[in-house]
Amino acid sequence: MKRYLNILLLLLLLAFSACSEQAHEHGEAAAETTYTCPMHPQIVQSAPGTCPICHMDLVPVSQSGANKGELMLSESQIALGNIKTTRVKYGDVGSNTILTGKLVLDETQTDVVSSRVQGRIERLYYKETGQAVQKGQPLYEVYSEELLTLQREYLLALRQYQELGKENPRFGSFLEAAKSKLLLYGLTESQIRNLGKAENLNARVTFVAPSSGVITDVAAAEGQYVTEGAVLYRLGKLGRIWVEAELYAQELANVQAGDEVKVSVQGFAEEAVTAKVTFISPEYRQGSQVAILRAELPNKEEQYLPGMQANVTLPGKNGSSLTVPTDAVIRDEGGSHVWVQTGKSTFQAQMVTLGEASADNVAILSGIKEHDKVVTSGAYLLYSEYVLKKGADPMAGHNH
Repeated sequence: MKRYLNILLLLLLLAFSACSEQAHEHGEAAAETTYTCPMHPQIVQSAPGTCPICHMDLVPVSQSGANKGELMLSESQIALGNIKTTRVKYGDVGSNTILTGKLVLDETQTDVVSSRVQGRIERLYYKETGQAVQKGQPLYEVYSEELLTLQREYLLALRQYQELGKENPRFGSFLEAAKSKLLLYGLTESQIRNLGKAENLNARVTFVAPSSGVITDVAAAEGQYVTEGAVLYRLGKLGRIWVEAELYAQELANVQAGDEVKVSVQGFAEEAVTAKVTFISPEYRQGSQVAILRAELPNKEEQYLPGMQANVTLPGKNGSSLTVPTDAVIRDEGGSHVWVQTGKSTFQAQMVTLGEASADNVAILSGIKEHDKVVTSGAYLLYSEYVLKKGADPMAGHNH
């Protein structure tokens, strides 16, 4: 009888122990459950209730089964959230100094068209800037008594040569001298040949473009009297163009002649073009504290025109450090952190210390190591997802 009482007592003890363990597990699960608002994840409570902001019912959120600051996503969530990662590596942060510049003509490739004779401008074939001119095309027409006299001398020398040239060779030298004068005054070989054939004097002479280019300045007007050497046109070439920008005193140390800079021309969506710095003014512009930087910009297709606005990005400082894209870093009042991929579908929030930053990259002084995979696209979505699921800041409890 006593034996049966002992067996019954043992069974009762086992049943009580099992019930106690279940109650303890249930209590732990209940303790690990918090409640948050789907619309306002910053609202977190330990008991059911309503959101004080939108008055929606709070939903339970379980925090069990994950490390602190860790988040697990499904493959579909990763795809829908466009979660992308990149490996941390050493590199230059780049420059954060962006100057506002302007495209100007390369003055070393500018041709000046001036009047060869004194006279009156009868006609301008080009009256607007920006027009393209090919070598040999008519540019302007001048009425000149001086040219009329030179034409008369040439026709007289030509007639003497035709009549007496065989008997007296010196008439040939007279003809060459008269022709050379016309050439020096800007007439072409074709114009001189036509003059000899027609033998018609004309005080209005057409002058042609000495080279190809784009008209950048029209300095004369029809009906205007000009002197010999007066500037009529300026022709610029666009195969190479300059970009000029202003440098402040503190920026002069970051660039020097021979450096390469990145130039983004407004209106062109392609990536920035590399230009070479050719000149930095040795003195400040009068009445200001800025110096002028000039760089040569290739323009083979002549798509860039003078006057266009451009942004000039100065080269970054030398030195290598761990860098990540700027979009990978999440900043809040508690500090900065990145999301590091720790498994196929697992991401861990990691506090980092930031260094020098630019528009595209930021240096990481501590918190992650080389070859870590950090989230570059969708980092803020991970942050929001963690707050929604866990009801807490992923950086809660970290040393800031």
